[in-house]
Amino acid sequence: MDRQQIFDYAKGKYGTTSEYLWTRYPSYAVLRHSDNKKWYGVVMTVSKNRLGLQGTDAVDILNVKCDPVMIGMLRQSSGFLPGYHMNKANWLSVLLDGTVSDEQILDLLDLSFQMTAKNRKIK
Repeated sequence: MDRQQIFDYAKGKYGTTSEYLWTRYPSYAVLRHSDNKKWYGVVMTVSKNRLGLQGTDAVDILNVKCDPVMIGMLRQSSGFLPGYHMNKANWLSVLLDGTVSDEQILDLLDLSFQMTAKNRKIK
């Protein structure tokens, strides 16, 4: 799965478009809720060595908010890393290099969307 497929999915399912917030990092894109403006996904292009991986070539990653227990389990599998430049207890970085299945990536994006949704109190 590549960044454009993620953006197309977010647009189709949630009506959100990618936002490019940083002039210094023109390839970094944020996906956020339209109502509460909370981020539910961040796509970045990062050098592998900055992620603790071998090599200096760049790789795309997707940061998603995730349950801490789930993060611990997923990080034992290839393709999952601590949330890059995010709170590592609540955010997970997913490699977009074919290591992780498209289905799993979209499931995690959906979970992140739900976890960052506006709180709705039951009366």
